[in-house]
Amino acid sequence: MKLKAYLNSELTEAGCDEAGRGCLSGPVFAGAVILPKDFYHPLLNDSKKLSEPVRYELRTIIEKEALAWAVAEVSSEQIDEINILKASFLAMHRAIDKLKMKPDSLLIDGNRFNPYPNIPHKCIIKGDAKFSSIAAASILAKTYRDDYMNKLHAEYPDYGWNQNKGYGTAAHRSAIEKHGITIHHRKSFKLVEWDLFHQQ
Repeated sequence: MKLKAYLNSELTEAGCDEAGRGCLSGPVFAGAVILPKDFYHPLLNDSKKLSEPVRYELRTIIEKEALAWAVAEVSSEQIDEINILKASFLAMHRAIDKLKMKPDSLLIDGNRFNPYPNIPHKCIIKGDAKFSSIAAASILAKTYRDDYMNKLHAEYPDYGWNQNKGYGTAAHRSAIEKHGITIHHRKSFKLVEWDLFHQQ
């Protein structure tokens, strides 16, 4: 299915999406992207449906062709303080803050959002597979988060973050049971089958 270029042709729209919401470790990242109305690339799609090389190829194209783009993050510590849903919204707000031009409207992937001051928004379920700007935002959020987790992997190689990127794979959970947690783990998440934190 071809992605839609816009919801309203009269408005400057920024697509917004996050990456890493379901991870056990690392920040949640968000992207915000304003694309030209005539932007089209045949490979552009929801980042989850693309291979890693294609995501990085598209990132270069998006950053070159977008009218404005930004990426922001919220740390694992702040996720524990405010919860992952609020942290995802905050990451999107931070990305919107960084855009070099102010959009008239926001297209948000998902079904909920904390309104951004003075900019109306529309929540779109599976929006990253429907609108180009949201798909572009998903690619930026995912690739920048992957880069971040690859750097953390160099410091903490026991957890396989270069492979699992912080998601709760069997190998990642096994490493937590064996080595304990790091400062980058989300303590508010259920990290292993038994409650690790009351054991310490």
